[in-house]
Amino acid sequence: MEIEKAIDALSALAQRSRLEVFRLLVRRGPQGMPAGEIAEALVVPANTMSAHLAILSQAGLVRGERRGRSVIYSVDFGGMNEVMTFLMKDCCQGHPELCGAGRQAADCAPARQKRRA
Repeated sequence: MEIEKAIDALSALAQRSRLEVFRLLVRRGPQGMPAGEIAEALVVPANTMSAHLAILSQAGLVRGERRGRSVIYSVDFGGMNEVMTFLMKDCCQGHPELCGAGRQAADCAPARQKRRA
């Protein structure tokens, strides 16, 4: 991952509502949620939520899929894992065991994706 892409992703998450959206979608997993339900769950106006989702999408952290009249948003686990891997890449001067839970969290999404394949 290039540093500019990492900065874009981290900048997208550096806002309370967007971080809450991202964490909500992580909990929902691959099935995701319609944009309207996300807005309702977080008590954010629909037009504001659209802007937040667009920023997260442009940063490669979420993706939207049209299903009928709804757009279902879910976390882009590949994008999330890229950011986590970028942050953990040079962990602890070559001693990744010191990273503990953070390293396990970074490895979580690919394991789930492999099981689905």
